[in-house]
Amino acid sequence: MTQALKLWPLLTAVHRYDKSLSTRNCGQGKIIQAPILAYLIETRNGRILYDVGCDYSKIADPFLRADYYDEENLFGAPEMHESQRLPNHLAKLGLTPADVDLVFLSHLHFDHAGGLCDVCGKEVHVQKDELEAAQNTFDPAYFSADIAGDYPWKVMQGEYDLVPGVRAISSPGHTAGHMSLWVELSKGAPIVLCGDAADLAENIQKEIPPGICWEDRADLALDSIRKLKSLAAEESAELWPNHDMTFFRSLNQFPKFHE
Repeated sequence: MTQALKLWPLLTAVHRYDKSLSTRNCGQGKIIQAPILAYLIETRNGRILYDVGCDYSKIADPFLRADYYDEENLFGAPEMHESQRLPNHLAKLGLTPADVDLVFLSHLHFDHAGGLCDVCGKEVHVQKDELEAAQNTFDPAYFSADIAGDYPWKVMQGEYDLVPGVRAISSPGHTAGHMSLWVELSKGAPIVLCGDAADLAENIQKEIPPGICWEDRADLALDSIRKLKSLAAEESAELWPNHDMTFFRSLNQFPKFHE
């Protein structure tokens, strides 16, 4: 029986970028607005955060912003407001970062792991392959300072249950150790939080890999999309893309939740 009770999608920032970063070899020249999301999951065994967004200080501080974001490169700075920091989302629910029991990171790019400095959790789950890639592979979306803190890492390998009803799903390709998350609530269809295995609904529907792939392994990314689609078909689950503004607006908006 599932232990997952509630799921909140949390908007932590909005990023404007060329669509081809999300849809490989498609959409060049079209600028999209992409939500940067985290998800809070309340379970009978504690609270889980899936991803933590960006480090606000690297965006708000002009000097840090100049160091980390170059408007001429692929990753101009997202638009992020103080109110979108995770501690402020939690405060609206009467919680503090200390009330987060586990952080599960889909991968270690700046828009998914940067917010560790605001809320690191009692455990931070990451895949071994992902941590090694972030430490040893050049990828401009990895900010080494984001993962340099003394965080309570729990380095994992492969798929596993976080709690009954919440399962880590391997979906590499975008990065070496990318993970999606299966969430089975008490009502409605199970949900697969795709992470950046599928930025947009288009990635799923048309089976288009993300624009950026680890070691250019678009084939691995496509395998992961097909794996998630097959899982959803077998289990009558919903696939939630991660950076799709239209899809995000169709969800219950904070502080409303899914149950």
